Amino acid sequence: MGKSGLDTVKVGDTYKFAKTVGETDIVMFAGITGDFSDTHVNDQYMKERSNLGGRIAHGALLVGYMSTVSTISIAHIIHQEGLTDFPVSAGYDKIRFLKPTLLGDTITCTYTVVSVDKEKGRSVAKVEVTNQTGELKAVGEHIMRWAKKLSSNAA
Repeated sequence: MGKSGLDTVKVGDTYKFAKTVGETDIVMFAGITGDFSDTHVNDQYMKERSNLGGRIAHGALLVGYMSTVSTISIAHIIHQEGLTDFPVSAGYDKIRFLKPTLLGDTITCTYTVVSVDKEKGRSVAKVEVTNQTGELKAVGEHIMRWAKKLSSNAA
């Protein structure tokens, strides 16, 4: 008889991921997505036309970092033997970019489980992105769906 990985998820569980947002992050993300907006890749434009003093990170890049911390939240669960379910990201709700993230900011994504619904087979987490001074840059909710494994694989 197997066990549910969702049974190991508890409200209040918290995970973190931190990274300095650098030139390579911005350029590679622009290349992958095709988003070469001047706000991300043209420092001179941002110095002349904005009050931010330079380029900013893509909001979608921050969502990528949110995905990283969601993966960290399940890393200790997914390889356990005999699980009857497995986690799959069901998406994000209420994503908001509150303040721009500048190149050189060290961001910390904090993932905190806020609800576990065993009947629906899902958990929901609050995700917050702050910089090195504690300034809140982005927020969102992440929904993790806990799908049932095929019975032949649950052993």
